[in-house]
Amino acid sequence: MQDTFEVARTGRRMLNSYFENYTLEQLNKIPDGFSNNLIWNIGHIVVTQQLLVYKLSGLPMMVSDAMVEKYRKGTKPEQDVTQAEADEIKELLFDTLHKLETDYNNGIFVNYQEYPTSTGYILKSAVGAIEFNNFHEGLHIGIMMSIRKFV
Repeated sequence: MQDTFEVARTGRRMLNSYFENYTLEQLNKIPDGFSNNLIWNIGHIVVTQQLLVYKLSGLPMMVSDAMVEKYRKGTKPEQDVTQAEADEIKELLFDTLHKLETDYNNGIFVNYQEYPTSTGYILKSAVGAIEFNNFHEGLHIGIMMSIRKFV
């Protein structure tokens, strides 16, 4: 699992660079032809990791219900994200990953509710969810690499 967590850290560092290299206005911009923006993708990544690993394991999540409602699968940006919201997402980017690695090493993931993903892959364990989550984050990083050309 060490490699899996290192892949996750690499992806999260890539995501963090968007906070460093783009203004809040750029993070919020939805380019023509896209249904979301850079900051929505980052919020979605944070929320999805929490849902796939923690909620389906029956454990408390680090994200609020309001954040889940705003960034879960099937949502899109309804209004611009404030600087305070962007700061919270940025903080959660690494806090959620650090907690996940600690919790995994402490063996807290015992139960898991199977979940069929929209790709057709069925998650059967927290380990499978952690590994699948890296794939999911990679998909969204790819989308963000397209969006950034137009902001």
